[in-house]
Amino acid sequence: QAVLAQVASGPAGPSVCPPPLRQRPPPAMASPAAGTEAEVAKKADAGPEALEVEEEFVKPPLAAMLNTFDFESVARETMEPQAWGYYSSGGDDEITLRDNHMAFQRITMRPRILVNVREIDMATSFLGASASLPLYFTATALAKLAHPDGEVGIVKAAKKAGVPYMLPTLSSYTLDEMLAARSPGQELFAQLYVNPERSRSEEYVKKLEAAGVKALFVTVDAPQLGRREKDMRNKFTQQGSDVQTGDEDEGEVDRSQGATRAISSYIDPGLCWDDVPWLKSITSMKVLLKGVQCAEDAVMAYKAGLAGCVLSNHGGRQLDTCRSGIEVLPEVMEALREAGATRETFSVFVDGGVRRGADVFKAVALGAAAVGVGRPVLYSLASYGDKGIVRMVHMLQDELQMVMRLSGTP
Repeated sequence: QAVLAQVASGPAGPSVCPPPLRQRPPPAMASPAAGTEAEVAKKADAGPEALEVEEEFVKPPLAAMLNTFDFESVARETMEPQAWGYYSSGGDDEITLRDNHMAFQRITMRPRILVNVREIDMATSFLGASASLPLYFTATALAKLAHPDGEVGIVKAAKKAGVPYMLPTLSSYTLDEMLAARSPGQELFAQLYVNPERSRSEEYVKKLEAAGVKALFVTVDAPQLGRREKDMRNKFTQQGSDVQTGDEDEGEVDRSQGATRAISSYIDPGLCWDDVPWLKSITSMKVLLKGVQCAEDAVMAYKAGLAGCVLSNHGGRQLDTCRSGIEVLPEVMEALREAGATRETFSVFVDGGVRRGADVFKAVALGAAAVGVGRPVLYSLASYGDKGIVRMVHMLQDELQMVMRLSGTP
């Protein structure tokens, strides 16, 4: 193991996202707007407002994207305000949102030297699905807010990038449309929000299983959706989730405070450990819990006969000041070992804040089977469509290969 000097957690710092990529028009385009020297002097006499020239965002070519933060900067400029408010927002003061990536930065490297690293192999498999690197696209709701291709575009990009995609329950496209977008032999996971009317969830799960979906990730960190104030300031007017179509017709969807409030009515706040036997009984798929945030709950999931868990705080969108998944990972792995679990019998995943190949490396070195990425998928989709997603994954692969070589871990 090349990693494992983990320093103590410090206070959350400022956002690590760079400022938006803006380009001023070239001089030949800008000069007519500026006018003659006499006109400029006249505007100066009129006050500073008259001198202001509107900056127009010019989207860089896809080849100019060098990291996931570049995609975020472009997405901020190209997405509709409602969509940006929903995707970028975090819970309350967004402390956990900011800290998710910084937690990875607090883990330092311990490289070994003089190791033959000519050949690097980052391919792996988990939950019966193969992957070009230890990464999957995690479920994110309402992908059409990012791009008209929505979840269908993500399915196609996942195949091209060689990673599994976790289909979301609260999707813009129907389940049939997402499944139809698969290529032959493509492996998918699925995420489940349990509905108060359990028969609706059971019908949905059986449809997933019949379609050959590999594993079911049950979201357990959202009995109530968090206060995401950037999103709440917008009245949600875009297309809602497919599974809520009937609820919309009956007037049970509140669109007055953003997308989060609009989709919250679908989720059952009464879901508890007593429901785990029922979840296992309705499918032969592997069932995992998505949203575990402490060692005790991970051990309970193992003892309940589940196939694994995702250490996640819902992308910093739920209870603010929670620890990041990567920070919880060491205590979870230790507790699971003491309980008798092995990596073969119980898979642990991490999502939240993964932005670099080094983040993937650190999570795997600390015991995770793979990591999930959400916002980077949406931002690259919003910026450049499915081609953007594929490039984003290739950049993470390049970064991970470099880290593996420099750490002496082929």
